[in-house]
Amino acid sequence: MLEYKTWQWRGFNIGYQQAGEEGPGVVFVHGFGANCGHWRKNIPVLAKSCRCYALDLIGFGASDKPEPNLDITYTFDTWGQQVADFCRQIVGSPVYLIGNSIGCVVIMQTAVDFPDLVLGIAALNCSLRLLHERKRNSLPWSRNFGASVMQSVLQNRAIGNFFFQQIAKPKVIRNILSQAYRRKDAITDDLIELIYQPSQDVGAAAVFLAFTGYSGGPLAEDLLPILPCSAIILWGTEDPWEPIELGREWSKYPTVKEFIPLEGLGHCPQDEAPEVVNPILLNWINEMASSHSISLLSNESKSS
Repeated sequence: MLEYKTWQWRGFNIGYQQAGEEGPGVVFVHGFGANCGHWRKNIPVLAKSCRCYALDLIGFGASDKPEPNLDITYTFDTWGQQVADFCRQIVGSPVYLIGNSIGCVVIMQTAVDFPDLVLGIAALNCSLRLLHERKRNSLPWSRNFGASVMQSVLQNRAIGNFFFQQIAKPKVIRNILSQAYRRKDAITDDLIELIYQPSQDVGAAAVFLAFTGYSGGPLAEDLLPILPCSAIILWGTEDPWEPIELGREWSKYPTVKEFIPLEGLGHCPQDEAPEVVNPILLNWINEMASSHSISLLSNESKSS
């Protein structure tokens, strides 16, 4: 596994990993409850021709987990700003952003708010945010009611902490991943450990509860139409949490250049089948980098 480095952001320690010395800058952003380690099968491959970085969003992984709403708010605006500052201060150039699950919404928010920093987006199994306040009316009554009650109950600190303690156990994490992954052999002890260890940090429960109660903020449908760059979307066809048929609708947006179904894969295809995902990402980066080079040459010739 790549060595962790530390970056200071707003007075907090942020964990990140880095590999590759030349080529386009690429930044990976993980999903909810995950961290840099979820890209451990992708970074070494892409780093052969790219400068690769993966950061832990504040509240996750090796990053600090400050008290919600007191020290920081755990929202897509906050994480988008974090990614943008990382690109400026650590990467030092515009980048290609790659995200999984809620990380996809984070990178879309970054692109919309900081268009000068983002060259293109690759979204893997983007979070549909089905419990968002604007989507609940489309859910069956029982599920809508149940989700509302659960969110309310979990906001009780004692109950929420008890609930988190029950799920932040290796055996439970394995069971949860068994739902998300279709290739069960990808659920290794190393994977369980990289998710389990940060869950034991001080503040991890409070971050979990803050995000489970976050029903506002942007949806991907809000951000995709106004992206300042193009996007590709990869989606495991067997994702039980984010149904691909709902995601397919996004291929109609002009900013989405390609929608790629990944047959037989679940919610985290980059970890489940890197041999499928890595070539797609490399080809996309190479094509985008080539087009940007041509664009730059064209602009230079016009100015001269």
